[in-house]
Amino acid sequence: MIIQGGIVRVQGDEFWHMTKVLRLRTNDRVELFNGKGGLIQGLIQSVDRSGLDFVALEDPKSALPQSTQWHVFAAFGTLKGGRADWLVEKCTELGASSLTPLLTERSPTVSENRLDRLQRVNMAAAKQCQRLHEMILNPPKNINGLLPLVAESKLAFLAVAEGTPLVSALTSSGTESSGFIVVGPEGDFTEKEVNELMQAGAISVGLGPHRLRVETATVALLATLMLWSDSQKTCDTLSHSQG
Repeated sequence: MIIQGGIVRVQGDEFWHMTKVLRLRTNDRVELFNGKGGLIQGLIQSVDRSGLDFVALEDPKSALPQSTQWHVFAAFGTLKGGRADWLVEKCTELGASSLTPLLTERSPTVSENRLDRLQRVNMAAAKQCQRLHEMILNPPKNINGLLPLVAESKLAFLAVAEGTPLVSALTSSGTESSGFIVVGPEGDFTEKEVNELMQAGAISVGLGPHRLRVETATVALLATLMLWSDSQKTCDTLSHSQG
């Protein structure tokens, strides 16, 4: 672990981004993070053709993740025209702990090349929004692999067209340390898939009167739940301080 006075050599893509995109130079102050909550401040000591040397001006700091870890499972393998990129970017910005491509009967595949690209989108978004805890982009998982996870979870929301309005469902839900968000493909889940997920314990929720795209439903559900988690955390803090 780097400590005050320590030096880190930065090369490759990060070196290119820092010098060509951000146009950082010698003696510029920067912050480095490791994607796991670690943050350290320092400055660029020197720059050459192959990389730069970063010197730490203080010992590293560590930040805890948000109170509720939301894990997103979305069937976005068939999305085209940059829509999957947008979904990954917004999940990162909003604070999802992980994102897993969900394989369903109507969205059965995701290419390896596409996953590599989405990981780059994920990292770029994390740097842009100064997120200290990296969102984990998991390998694809099918419905059968998801069912036992839902069964073990105490809080799993399933977006379906005819579900209980989300706000109504939240009034009867308690705060948990983690939860699942499950969103189906274009054309929705099959009736069999919905029944299996609900039998495993998922709560079906609706997001309004209109049919939403996969990426719209995912972002709407995640944004609402992140705000709800924050409000629950604030209420708990006030209750403890008053008690």
